[in-house]
Amino acid sequence: MTRTIAVVIFPGFQLLDAAGPIGAFEIAGRYAPQTYAIEVLAADAGEVASSSGVRMSAAALGEGPYDTVVISGGDGTRALGELSRIVAWLRAIAPSARRVTSVCSGGYVLAEAGLLDGRRATTHWGRSDDFARRYPKVRLEPDRIFVRDGDVWTSAGITAGIDLSLALVEDDLGAGVARRTAQQLVVHQRRPGGQSQFSDLLDMGGVHGRFADLMDWARERLGERLSVERLADQAAMSPRHFARAFTAETGTTPAKAIERLRLEAARTRVEASHEPIDRVAEAAGFGDPERMRRAFLRAFGQPPQALRRAARS
Repeated sequence: MTRTIAVVIFPGFQLLDAAGPIGAFEIAGRYAPQTYAIEVLAADAGEVASSSGVRMSAAALGEGPYDTVVISGGDGTRALGELSRIVAWLRAIAPSARRVTSVCSGGYVLAEAGLLDGRRATTHWGRSDDFARRYPKVRLEPDRIFVRDGDVWTSAGITAGIDLSLALVEDDLGAGVARRTAQQLVVHQRRPGGQSQFSDLLDMGGVHGRFADLMDWARERLGERLSVERLADQAAMSPRHFARAFTAETGTTPAKAIERLRLEAARTRVEASHEPIDRVAEAAGFGDPERMRRAFLRAFGQPPQALRRAARS
């Protein structure tokens, strides 16, 4: 079955908001031929200028059917009155689409169409205050990279559209194809949707900080035992000196940092997959589901099963 992906653009769209998802779906299609057909749509057929001035060709908004609708973001969303035809089209087409999604400030278009009322959503952190004022019915989660609430997915700024697209690919074709797609794109397999836009790795020393490489190393080994001694050995420091230096630089202990990474990974798998909870707990390094449940309650105020139900409601 071929799934038609409609990527919607408008004058002043952010080029990567469209190109990122297009690239992800195109490459995924190499590993699962005839899975995706990609259409770029706009209010009027022809070339559409992005915020950079680079133009992209688009067909006119159609009747579908569309499996997935992706609304790009960009400066053009600051003049929503000029996007009224897209908003009206989206409102009409959404019930027949399997999924409706947005990248960055494309969430404004979904909200204008009423598709986010009562739902969890995210958008670019720089516009979250304005978004929250405009759309009080939306349960905004401003620091999330992407959020799934049933058949509506929203994502944060620009490159988060690639994270979102990889999550959609995984939902369609499984983790193996998503992983191979990410490798071809030369990106991290997929940043967890629950990861902060400001990034726990940024909080824990920064991407150029002293322990950034160590956190990357740990993220790839969450299912293993990551004791202070092992982390210190990887950092080429004594355990005592490492624990003091890590806490001083990142503001958290090594144990809490590892738990945060595990929570990010586990929440993504809970919300975006059908894996049994005990398997998620094992893969994320919690060991047993009860330990993971307690960590979820501390961090998110809900157990894993509740977050999974909310993501599919």
